[in-house]
Amino acid sequence: MISAMLGNQRQHDRKARNAVLQRFWAAQDGTLTMLALCLFMLMVMMGGLAVDLMRYEQKRTTLQNTLDRATLASAALTQELDPESVVRDYIGKAGMTSYLKGVTVSEGLNFRNVEADASAATDPYFLHLIGQKEMDASGHSMAEQRVNNVEIMLVLDVSGSMASNSKLVNLKVAAKEFVDTVLSSDADHKISVGLVPFNGQVNIGADLRSKFTNLSDDPAVTNVQCVDMPSNVYNSTALPTSTAMSMTAHADTYSSTNQVTSYVAFNDTNYGIGYSASYNAGNVWCPPVGGNIIRLPTQTIATLKTQIDGLSAVGATSINAGLKWGLALMDPAAQTMYTQFITAKKMPSTLAGRPFGFTDPESMKVIVLMTDGEHFAEERVNTAYKSGLSPIYKSVNDGLYSIRHTTGRPTTAGTNQYWVPSQNAWQAGPWTNNKTTGAVQQTWPQVWSQMRLSYVAWQLYARALGTNPTTRTTQFNTAMTAFRSQTPTGTMDSQLQQICTLAKNQRVIVYGIAFEAPTAGQTQIRNCATSTAHYFNAAGLQIRTAFRAIASNISQLRLTQ
Repeated sequence: MISAMLGNQRQHDRKARNAVLQRFWAAQDGTLTMLALCLFMLMVMMGGLAVDLMRYEQKRTTLQNTLDRATLASAALTQELDPESVVRDYIGKAGMTSYLKGVTVSEGLNFRNVEADASAATDPYFLHLIGQKEMDASGHSMAEQRVNNVEIMLVLDVSGSMASNSKLVNLKVAAKEFVDTVLSSDADHKISVGLVPFNGQVNIGADLRSKFTNLSDDPAVTNVQCVDMPSNVYNSTALPTSTAMSMTAHADTYSSTNQVTSYVAFNDTNYGIGYSASYNAGNVWCPPVGGNIIRLPTQTIATLKTQIDGLSAVGATSINAGLKWGLALMDPAAQTMYTQFITAKKMPSTLAGRPFGFTDPESMKVIVLMTDGEHFAEERVNTAYKSGLSPIYKSVNDGLYSIRHTTGRPTTAGTNQYWVPSQNAWQAGPWTNNKTTGAVQQTWPQVWSQMRLSYVAWQLYARALGTNPTTRTTQFNTAMTAFRSQTPTGTMDSQLQQICTLAKNQRVIVYGIAFEAPTAGQTQIRNCATSTAHYFNAAGLQIRTAFRAIASNISQLRLTQ
């Protein structure tokens, strides 16, 4: 009985425990469900966050890459299109025009900097659940290109008209200020400046002349170192040192003379301006002015200022010749010559390796071309009358001249071959003033050092060989044509534009300054400049503004992107 009662009790206890366990398991199952739900929601949110971040990063990366490509393309110095337009074109083709916030462009002579900002809104799918309603993918890109080395040539008009209205004074002030601005901050010696003064010719100076090995007809006059360049030199940027060239004669080819039928002494000055007989120093094509010679590139401010101060206004205007020499001294073909000058300590060693190649990505070449005039028809003494003996004799006794004509004499001369203008007569020998000491046959340089071409053509040719006004005029014109050649201004204009085009095709930047110049001169300089933005039409002190504008574009030079 007791056993039966104990068995029933154990069975009852077991059922009670099972009931408690069942209630426990029911309660635990509900807790796990909530935990699982929490874990599930957390995973969904983490996944959503990842999706939102991936979408954000994808848009930001695409936007940034597009900005980078756009700024790099627009900042290139070889990019000829408007930089901002290039950026907007890149962004537009990527379908992101609405994202672009702004483009900033700053550029100068040797650099271009482009900055662009953009922002694209990315609406999050899940982050708004935690209060993040917006995600803006922002982009900022900056690209800059600068060059390391700059070569500058100042090609400056020093013709006679520059003496008026204080033009030369104003030019000197402006040019010296330019040199200060450009070189004062160039601690790394990356910038060089050369000087090419021009008038009717370009006086290259003794140092530069010594490098040209095929020159002829040296006039042997101090500070007269000009050459008559053949027209084909305007077909190329270089001027090889082996180029065959005749030196410019020291002769007054321009001044006129009084065409009277009577004798006028070669040194007479009683016939008014333009009609005296002796040569006019202001009308020679290569004036003997030591301050107006080409100055080789340097980096020394004081040297350049001294050279600028030494400029003098004299002579005619040959812009074409000035620019040709300026460009030739920038052509890499001149590098051997520069190396020799450096070795001889006529150029600083910091200029080793110059002129750099036209395509050198880390160099820039700049010409500043200034004139106050327009082309003046160039005159050259023809080769046959530059050197050697002339048919003209000078009396040892009184210094008077006679000339021998072997052909073309009038019948009144008979067999006499010597015309003596002071005696209005022909005779058998040169004029000696009836003295035994005789006469000395003159070289052509000796003739031109005393008499202008027009005087010789009239007194020693026209009066000798002409017998009436018509034949005298014919003989005069024939003699002048034999003595000299003229280059029309139209040809000079074409030569200038030809060399301008060659320079610009080689990425040489040409700044043009028309300084109180006539309309024709303004047109030539404007057409020569790299662009209208590189052209200045200045008057008076405005020339300082022009030089300042150019100088402000030159800064510390480096290439970065």
